[in-house]
Amino acid sequence: MQRSKILKRVVLAAFAIIAVRLFFIQIIEHDAWVAKADEQHTMLETIVAKRGEIYMMDQNEPVAVVMNQTTYSVIIDPAVTDKDGIKAALNEYAKDNISADLDKVFSTEGLRYSIVARGVSHTAASKIADKGIAGVWFQKSNQRVYPEGELASGILGFVNADGLGQYGVEGSLNNILSGKDGLLKSISDVNNVALSIGDDNVKIPAEDGQNVVLSVDRGLERGIEEITQDTLNNSPAEHAAVLVMDPNTGEVIAMANLPNYNPGNYGAVKDASAYNNYTTEIPYEPASIFKNFIFSAAINEGKMDADTTYFNEPYTEIDGNKIWNAEQRGSLNNHTLTMRQALYWSLNVGSIQALKFLGDNPNEITAVGRERMYDYYHNKFRLGQATGIELIEAEGFIWDPHADIYGLNAAYANMTFGQNLSATMIQTATAFSAVINGGYYRTPTIVKGVLNDDGEIVPLDGRVTATEGDPHGVHDVGEDSGRQDPSNTAAGRIEDKILKDETSAMMREMLINNRSYKLRAGIDREGYDVGGKSGTAQVIVNGAYDDTMTNLIGSYIGFVAPAGEMPKYLIMTKMWGEGQALSGGEAQELFDVLSNYVIDYMKIKPAW
Repeated sequence: MQRSKILKRVVLAAFAIIAVRLFFIQIIEHDAWVAKADEQHTMLETIVAKRGEIYMMDQNEPVAVVMNQTTYSVIIDPAVTDKDGIKAALNEYAKDNISADLDKVFSTEGLRYSIVARGVSHTAASKIADKGIAGVWFQKSNQRVYPEGELASGILGFVNADGLGQYGVEGSLNNILSGKDGLLKSISDVNNVALSIGDDNVKIPAEDGQNVVLSVDRGLERGIEEITQDTLNNSPAEHAAVLVMDPNTGEVIAMANLPNYNPGNYGAVKDASAYNNYTTEIPYEPASIFKNFIFSAAINEGKMDADTTYFNEPYTEIDGNKIWNAEQRGSLNNHTLTMRQALYWSLNVGSIQALKFLGDNPNEITAVGRERMYDYYHNKFRLGQATGIELIEAEGFIWDPHADIYGLNAAYANMTFGQNLSATMIQTATAFSAVINGGYYRTPTIVKGVLNDDGEIVPLDGRVTATEGDPHGVHDVGEDSGRQDPSNTAAGRIEDKILKDETSAMMREMLINNRSYKLRAGIDREGYDVGGKSGTAQVIVNGAYDDTMTNLIGSYIGFVAPAGEMPKYLIMTKMWGEGQALSGGEAQELFDVLSNYVIDYMKIKPAW
């Protein structure tokens, strides 16, 4: 009897404890337990936006050069998924796509969601699904495909494993291309199969990215790259960059950076510098190409013309520094020459003389001359600052005319022939366009617009914005790099008349004279005008210019036009290599071959 009473009391106590616990669960902790239940039976799935494709022009038609391929991620719920079954299925159908340590996934306590494979093909995903393994589902995604291989890799960039555009157009226009992901929230059963009932079901559609059309001509780009690579194969140069523009519109129609890499296998490169676009991202000293700009400034201000004379000496001394002419000939030294001859022979003393003329004193460099030169270089030609092209670009550097440094006049003397400053190829080519096109500075562009659903190319609305942070996302470019993304540029394109018609016409005549006044290799076709200027730049090694001349960068910039007409296109070439002495003459030879190719490809007719 006593035992029965004790047992009865124990049972009553147990029921009391259970009742109290149920009270706490159902009343006091109700919301928390509901949340846990929802967590186990609510399926959240990101609806991945389709990334916009990238097009180039094929003559007058856009053609896709970057596309998407549908792939799948395999997602499991380790609490219900058969470990051995999913392991066997993945190893059989998607071994190379496994992205997680399955043993670690299944040993992680409380884990209910894990992506175990990425980039799985539709066929493989279907075979895994046919296994009927509980707690397995698939998320559709897009894998970037570059069907043209290495073509234009410096322009295009790539998309990394996280879906972020890096370098090139993929990086600078990432916000436009990537779109906006959507969200699917639904109630699921124990096998994570979505149920059609439930007030909590939510679907936010994805907003697909826009298809971007570049102004680059695919066929021309391929031909430019093949010719340039062939030149590299037969040259001590390790690298070359080429820029082809329409100087009348600012459109880039080819932009080559060699050697190339395959954006579809970007991880195979040995050095991240291979991703750089040397036409926009890397400032350098273009050397005597810049003589075009100091001559243009002095002519435009009415301080000289092509036939103005000066007394040419082997060197001139500025701030205690002897600055020599690279060309030393008896017929040039200690003789009276014209400024046309100074540009033709690329005489440093002659370009410094142009600065003296600009400053109203033919015998010395003045503060007024520095101020006017800076106004043209930095404010009018916009050298040393980002152009606003729809790519990541660096700024470069131009000395302030009142900088508190020793030897400021010497620095400005060197800047007349493109040393002691830095600018990118796109800055230089855009400024040169103004010299030859009648005096108009126009913001360069590499984007024609976006391709809408009707197949029409619609111009971008203002300037585009790059992805937040560093769109390169691969290496630290440093605080002083001057690299700038398109989101930092002013809205709208610039069109500014900076030179008189007469100045531009005189410069074209002098540049044509550079090619025809003495025997030059290259284009030998009747009915065309060819003009240009070379530059051979010393390189800074260990903080000082290498006077051994064993490190030199060769550049050339020029144009071709039907005789007597305005230029149809501009080509700039650059060749360099570590420890190599590359001259402007070698860069000119590449220009010559490319010019003939462009004439034929673009079907530019002669004047007669």
